[in-house]
Amino acid sequence: MKAVILAAGYGTRMGEKPKGLIKVAGRELIYRTIRNLIKLGITEFIIVTNEKYREFYERFVKENKINAKIIVNQNPERGNGFSLHVAKDYVSGRFVLVMSDHVYEEKFYELAINGEGLIADRNPKYVDVEEATKVKIEGMRVVEIGKKLKEWNAVDTGFFILDDSIFEITTRLVQEKEVVELRDVVKEAKLKVTFVDGLFWMDVDTPEELKKAKKLIVAHSVKGVGDGFISRYLNRKVSTWISSHLVDHVTPNQMTLITFTFGIISALVNFVNIPLAGILYQISSILDGVDGEIARARMQTSKFGGYFDSILDRYVDLSFLLTLAYVSLADPLWWSVATLAIFSSAMVSYSTERFRGAYCADAYKVIPALRKIPGKRDERIFTIMIFTLLGWIKALFILLAIWSTLRVIITIYLVRTTLFHES
Repeated sequence: MKAVILAAGYGTRMGEKPKGLIKVAGRELIYRTIRNLIKLGITEFIIVTNEKYREFYERFVKENKINAKIIVNQNPERGNGFSLHVAKDYVSGRFVLVMSDHVYEEKFYELAINGEGLIADRNPKYVDVEEATKVKIEGMRVVEIGKKLKEWNAVDTGFFILDDSIFEITTRLVQEKEVVELRDVVKEAKLKVTFVDGLFWMDVDTPEELKKAKKLIVAHSVKGVGDGFISRYLNRKVSTWISSHLVDHVTPNQMTLITFTFGIISALVNFVNIPLAGILYQISSILDGVDGEIARARMQTSKFGGYFDSILDRYVDLSFLLTLAYVSLADPLWWSVATLAIFSSAMVSYSTERFRGAYCADAYKVIPALRKIPGKRDERIFTIMIFTLLGWIKALFILLAIWSTLRVIITIYLVRTTLFHES
């Protein structure tokens, strides 16, 4: 199955730049489309552009090693329906049609790829409906389409699943009309409609929409499962704001090293001011989400990145609790409690990471009950901050020793009872 990407416009509202190659959150718009379609099995791409931007797209395809053919629309002023027509000799059977200046979340692609005809949204949350192309649908087919419709029941998302019979219509229209827009083709074909409602998608036509798209991409780049209560309701609200400002300037691994350095500094501050160290440790916990958000937003996630981040987190946690114990505890008995607290805290993370190694899966996805058990890293660090501010250091180590040990025991129990057949 192939995909046709229309990129023949001149991008006048974006400074006459090829809009598909404009970067949002560190990646070109067209790269985002291609990468997501590749994940779903699309292996060949037809990019229709104009002569002015041909070399730009050829360079992009070569640099990113994409299996794509660049087709030039010599008459882009004839409309995007004409651009579709230009691709008629390069596709056969079923194919995807999408615009180069649109951005969609992954779930949108997953649902749309199994659809037919025009992919429409009855609950558009992220676009200006006044500016959107609206669709009137009857009997699951398009009967009217346009920006000025007064009666409509969905919005055109710029994503289509078509077959080569559409070129019979484009051939006739380009013979009859000088300018052929996609809406003309859609209306003439009375395309079937598939609804993908309420998910993140938008077209990027202006600098303001580019800024909006970046923020929304980052906001949709938080990891799906595994966050604790503090991350969901506090840390992520701050980290996504930070990520939206750094995503164009910092790589995920650079951010991992910045966060690690900040965490080690928070540990060293224990020698000077324990309450301040607790606050800095909590800030490092917030920053710990930024590298993952940037990686997902920039489409640069890697197994090494997650592995590297996990190892550095353990060093930060060990450093903070060891220095806290060193400056606060003298009695050997309390050191025994602190040792159990430190070891058990590390085992909380190790128990889920080891699950990934043993079962090649995310424990929080396989065992949803784990998400509800308190004691994840973000919750422990926030608790540590509170206790250091109050000066309850001995009580903190007792709590961590009991809390973390119980969580590890419960994790083992849930793994055993959920995956008993593996024993």
